[in-house]
This record gives sequence, C-alpha cells and structure tokens, in this order.
Amino acid sequence: MRLRRKDEFKLFMETLKRKLAIATLILVWIGGSLSAQPARKAVSSPAPAYPTLARQMHLTGVVKVKVVIAPEGQITKTEFQGGNPLFIDAVQATLKEWKYAPANYESTLLLEFKF
Repeated sequence: MRLRRKDEFKLFMETLKRKLAIATLILVWIGGSLSAQPARKAVSSPAPAYPTLARQMHLTGVVKVKVVIAPEGQITKTEFQGGNPLFIDAVQATLKEWKYAPANYESTLLLEFKF
C-alpha cells in the first residue's frame, strides 16, 4: 500500500512539473509578443526648459513619465511616475510639442528627463 502512494505522488509531481513548464513557456511567449512593439521615432522632441525657480534653488532631479502615442504621432496620454512638481510642469508643457512618426498602431513609452 505504501509503495502505491509513493508512485502516485511521484507521477503527480512529474505531471505538475510538466504543466508548470508549459505554463512558463506560454507566459514567456505572451510577454514577448506584448513587448515586441517597434520603436517609434521622434520627429520633434524639444528639451524641457529648466524652471527658473529650480535653477535659483540649485535643484536637480529626474522626471519619469509614461506616454501613449496615437497612430498619427501625437502624445494622447501622460502618466507621471516620479519627479519634483517644478520639473513635472516643465516636462508636461514640453510634451505638448512632441511628435512621433506615424504608425499603424498606438504605442506606449517610458521617458526619463534629467534636470
């Protein structure tokens, strides 16, 4: 009786390992296809102006922003993920002037601006 349980457990573990390996392959394949967006070329990407108050206070920092680019090339959505509010305002004003090359798809990029 004990031998049978060991064999059943061993079979169960082998089956579980196979299923996990298949699930891992599927997740890697799905993840690869989601991140396989071709890079969008910026046609117009002026640098943000260094805010006067930040310059007077000798502030430095980094602003990270996730942008959604429409097929026509305009930035349609911005989601700031960190940075000093002074620098965020400067980046937000500048991103209104950014344009990307047209494409047949919408794309998402993570941009980083260093001040």
